[in-house]
Amino acid sequence: MYPALRVLRRAAAAATVALLATAVGCAPQPEEKASASPSGSAAKSCAKSTLATKASGKLTIATDEPAYEPWFNDDKPANGRGFESAVAYAVARQLGYGKSAVVWQSVPFNKAFAPGVKSFDFDINQVSISAERKKAVDFSSGYYDVRQAVIALKGGKAAKATSIADLRDLKLGAQVGTTSLNYISDLVKPSQQAAAYSRNDQAVSALKNGQVDAIVTDLPTAFYVTSAQVTNARIVGQFENQGGTPEQFGLVLDKGSGLTSCVTSAVDALRKDGTLAKLEKQWLSDAVDAPVLK
Repeated sequence: MYPALRVLRRAAAAATVALLATAVGCAPQPEEKASASPSGSAAKSCAKSTLATKASGKLTIATDEPAYEPWFNDDKPANGRGFESAVAYAVARQLGYGKSAVVWQSVPFNKAFAPGVKSFDFDINQVSISAERKKAVDFSSGYYDVRQAVIALKGGKAAKATSIADLRDLKLGAQVGTTSLNYISDLVKPSQQAAAYSRNDQAVSALKNGQVDAIVTDLPTAFYVTSAQVTNARIVGQFENQGGTPEQFGLVLDKGSGLTSCVTSAVDALRKDGTLAKLEKQWLSDAVDAPVLK
């Protein structure tokens, strides 16, 4: 900048405006270059230079370890492969951060939405938006509409279930702190206490070893489990959304974060321009929906 030279400063400002206008209308930039900030009224307030991120010039994104398929690929969130990895980088580009400016951090699932100051700018880890969780953290708008599904070993008694009532006398399991476990306790209301596991892979192992009759996961994970992890298992069915509104995964931010509105604008833009739908089709199972358990 040249503060003393008003003419040059005005010229530079005009050139900047012209460049920004050009960037908005262009195709996506190469991964190492930042793309335009969210357009419209959010453009000024969400300019990269105004974002107070944890590390200057960087965007810190968190997820759990291990990072599971089909949300991530090869347990490497930074490779851009898998639905949530791809969504994270798409949001970053909307905010003006190229791939080299994204820093990944490992944060356990439950810790991501627990009360307290966060070490990340946002977390992406199949965290369902809920009123209870909003008391401790902020959420972006939803980036994926999800349903919960039941998985059982083929030939087992749970595999024959066609209704919620058929599940009530079975031993069920799910990851602790998840909507999946809530569906077991609040909707199925089984006669015996559900098994709660600290990680989803532990629930899958319990199913494989016959320690539970069935487990509950989100539907895309259920497709992956039955196609790649436990091939002698099948999806028994899925549950209807409760409360009349779809369950959605959202990006998790600090409570009162100055980034929340900008991250939400980025997610909304990706939904509006079809990017989220395209990534969903690319990375998540397009198998026929499982029957609904009522």
